[in-house]
Amino acid sequence: MSTDHGDHSKSAKDIMRAAIPVYTSAGTAAAIGLSGHRLRTVEANKQFTVGTWTILPFDVEHDVEEPLGFLLTNPTGDKLVFLTDTYYCKYRFGGITHLMVECNYALDIVNRRVEAGELHPSQKRRLLTSHFSLEHVKDFLRANDMRSLREVWLLHLSDGNSDADRFRREVQEVTGAVVRVAER
Repeated sequence: MSTDHGDHSKSAKDIMRAAIPVYTSAGTAAAIGLSGHRLRTVEANKQFTVGTWTILPFDVEHDVEEPLGFLLTNPTGDKLVFLTDTYYCKYRFGGITHLMVECNYALDIVNRRVEAGELHPSQKRRLLTSHFSLEHVKDFLRANDMRSLREVWLLHLSDGNSDADRFRREVQEVTGAVVRVAER
């Protein structure tokens, strides 16, 4: 497994120095060298609370040490699933009101770039076994109860292998919810 996950963790130490706790798995903390009294290690399937939020970490598939997704709920009925840096999620969720999900690439764009010599085939292989594609996101949405879904944030779009407008439109067609794309 790769321990270099700087695109997501590069500011963790700065956040902790700013007196803000960082919640992560023990495997991730060790892989990126986090320690100290602001570090809060969490385990898959063991819920915890932060303020009024109840948070349930769950395991996901990715090529780093102990990756997690998170289900967050609060007393007002909000239910947020945060799912990034994975290519597969075995869990199903009911009553989701908000979703923050990786939508890294579209297979047709990746294939076109490989054929044009712009992307090495090994990079394609890594994408397929480490990140959610547009197709995977739509399959995930169809497999879950989205009747309460109000908002989707698409995260972690690849610079060369994605199309923000297309991704927003296609996810909107599947969900009927407001879809936003997080800027890098």
